Formats: sequence, C-alpha cells, structure tokens
Amino acid sequence: MRTDPEGHGPVRYGPPLPDDGLPVLPELTAVLAAAAARPRAEPVGGGTPLLEAACAYAARRGLPAETDHVVAAPGAPSLLLALTAALGGDVLVPRPCAAWWAPYARLLGRPVFHVATPAECGGVPDPYALLETVRRVRDEGGDPRLLVLSVADDPTATVAPPEVLHETVEAAAGEGLHLVSDETWRDTVHAPHETVLLSPAEMLPARVTVVTDLAGSLLPTGWPAAFARFPANGDGDGLRARVLDILTALGARVAAPVAAAAAHALTEPEPVTAHRAAVGHLHARVAAAAHSVVVGAGALCRPPRAGRHLYVDLGPLRPALIARGVGDAQDLEDFLTARLGMPAPGGHRFGDDLGALRVRLSTGPLLGGSDDERAECLTSPAPLELPHVQRALTTLESVFDDLRDDARRWEPPR
Repeated sequence: MRTDPEGHGPVRYGPPLPDDGLPVLPELTAVLAAAAARPRAEPVGGGTPLLEAACAYAARRGLPAETDHVVAAPGAPSLLLALTAALGGDVLVPRPCAAWWAPYARLLGRPVFHVATPAECGGVPDPYALLETVRRVRDEGGDPRLLVLSVADDPTATVAPPEVLHETVEAAAGEGLHLVSDETWRDTVHAPHETVLLSPAEMLPARVTVVTDLAGSLLPTGWPAAFARFPANGDGDGLRARVLDILTALGARVAAPVAAAAAHALTEPEPVTAHRAAVGHLHARVAAAAHSVVVGAGALCRPPRAGRHLYVDLGPLRPALIARGVGDAQDLEDFLTARLGMPAPGGHRFGDDLGALRVRLSTGPLLGGSDDERAECLTSPAPLELPHVQRALTTLESVFDDLRDDARRWEPPR
C-alpha cells in the first residue's frame, strides 16, 4: 500500500504468503469438517494434541521439544508480533526479507534495520555486514536485540549453505542477539536429496526460536496455523510465558477445526506427505521453467531452490524499462502486473531499495486460472506441456523477450 501515489510513499504492507493455488487435500478437508461441530474453543497457545503433533514434527527434523517449549497461534505473523513485543529492542532483518516481517516491528514502534545478504543466498545476513550494522546501530544509541532470518527463503527462493549460516549465527551469538528462524518453507525445498538444510536452532539452541507457518507446506493459506519452538532453558521459558501473555491479550487462538486439521497434518500421514511432495515437485518444475525464461531474456535471478516463487533483478533491462516509464520497483510492479496478468510485487515490498528494479514472481498463477486447471497440473505427468501452463509461460517469455529486444536497441554503439 502506498501513502503517496505520485511519490511512491512508504510501503506499509506487503503481499501475503504465496499460495500454492492447488485444491485442498480431501483428507484434511474431512478432518476439518468433522471438527467443525465441536463447540469448545482451542486454548490460547494450542491444545495438547496440536502441541504434541508440533513437537513430533520438530523432532523429526532434528529439533526435539516438549509441549511446554512450544506455542501455537493463528499464523506466523501473530507469533512474530508477540516475539518482537516480548524481546524488546531494535530488529535486524536481511535485505530483502519476507514482506510480513518488518510491519510488525513498525506496528510496535520498533526500528527495523536491513542487512545485506551474501552473494550465495538470501534470507541470511552477511556476517560482516551484520557486525557492522550492529556496531553502527549501537553507536547511534540503538539497542539491537532480535535478528529474524530464514534458511529457506521468501522472497529469494534460495537455501542458505550451512557454512554461510554458521558464520552468521556465530556473529549474532557474539553480539548477544536472539534469533527467530522462520522455517515456513523448509519442507518446500525443490531437491531435498541434494540440498543440505540446517536450522540455526541446531547450531545455537540456547538463543534461537523457530517459527513455522503451516501454510508453507501443510495447510492452505486460508486456514491460519503456526507454531513456535522456544529454547529449552530459563530464557526460553520466560520468553514463552511473555509470548503467551501477548497472545492471550490479542485473543490469538487457532480456530478449533483448523487446529484439528493442523494436528493431523503435523503427524505427516502418507497422504499428506505424498501430496506435499507432489506439490513441491510441481512448483519446482514451473519455477525452473520460469527461471529459464527470465535469465534467457537477460535478467538476473538466482536459481530457485525452495518455495513457490523466484526473485528477479531486471537491472540489465533498465534502458528498455525507462523507455516505457518504469523507473523504480513500484513502477515495475505496476508494469509487470498489468502485462503478465498476475501479481508481481516489487522488491521494495521486501525491504529492497525502491530504485532497484527487482520483483518477486510466484509460480502459483502460472498453474492456470481455474480449480480444474490447477488440479490437472498436480495429476499430469507432464504439467509443463498442458495448454494453460504453456500459455502462461509463453506470456512470461513474450513480455521478457520484448524487454530484452528493446534493451538491445537502446544499447550504445560500441
């Protein structure tokens, strides 16, 4: 949302989590429907079945937890809001970062400082840039206490290599920061057998709270549910208690039918894991095809490794874009949204510089315009050959190829 249409005033809110665009797994619908007749509300922080399922889910990923170290809430944003309020101080985030991270700190009146990421990946600050930012903020009278990061990242769709993550975690620990690791997208890695994904909580268990929104890989975005896993020590116990107080004051509880579906999904029965794998494979194939299109047109883009999107830098095509009246990320968002017929949020919504011509493209809109078309993508052995997917990719290719050809015409003679 802009406050000044002409000057592209400050962006207050970004786009929501990318939806997979696919039909809900019937097994989950049945669980939710069966629980809808229950009159009793889910307790704040989550009931025992949900918390036990969350603990088991975390333990299968090398992060063992007891139910008194876990809290559930209606979506990761409410957890991040509560954590930010409970921890106090200034907030550090990578540049770019998930669109929903910074607004909650601003809502609380907390300064947010963006830190550059390394060349290899997004989601995790460069350790040297992190140390410099912390030093500068303290020199200016600030009080940095919280670093939010994501190993499997939205918006950049990258996965941070363990060695890069380790250096950043060490730097954060040396400065006494508490880390919130957003692991919403960890189960959407495109090549899980070829990708090493470690959680910061495995490296620094005493100072990391892990937040997982189930909209990443287990539930539809319209069924908000998430959980946080706190450090198993006195500091973690105190932080959890303060977060529960804030969630209670907000009345932030998971709807009982959603809690039942979430608990079932977190146990990862075979239909759920098979559906998740099929969805992940589909988005990986579409993301790879879209990446080939944008890179072939001369744009810059790291290969997507997780999630349902890719992050594209159209800086090399700037001459062609300027000729079309596109001078910044908001202009680029408007331009591509209109021509592609799909949301194309600019990088400024993820904390990137307004002047940088960067955009996040999601794969969900490329799967078709109707439930039937999207469902067909999930069951087809060759989804990229379906007519509606080919049309969407052809549109993407046409728009980017036009920009490439225009950019070449605007190149100065050698």
